[in-house]
Amino acid sequence: MTDRDVFEYALLRVVPRVERGECFNAGVVVYCRARSFVAARTHLDEAKLAALDPAADVTGVRAALRAVEGVCLGGDAAGQAAGDDAGRRFRWLIAPRSTVVQPGPVHTGLTTDPEAEVERLLDLLVR
Repeated sequence: MTDRDVFEYALLRVVPRVERGECFNAGVVVYCRARSFVAARTHLDEAKLAALDPAADVTGVRAALRAVEGVCLGGDAAGQAAGDDAGRRFRWLIAPRSTVVQPGPVHTGLTTDPEAEVERLLDLLVR
């Protein structure tokens, strides 16, 4: 039997018009404490975005999603979070926000490969 580690994940939701509360999934953030791992993958469905808000700022939404990926990477791409460990970056990313890109609730699971889990969840829950 292979060792499995606990991981946490949250979906990234695009809420083009916050006052309406309509949203769709556009990414996932995965954190595995045992491996000091945090990563995000995103996929923006522009047709869904246009359906919910034809005047949505596609460039701005893409930039917000890329910023989440950058925070996960750490280093210069993480901005103010550059010096934080993986856990602190994950907790910062999942904090509730009232912006166009919002984190969903946190869920948990077991994995032998957190990197593969990011891709699996993106395919299952976003694409």
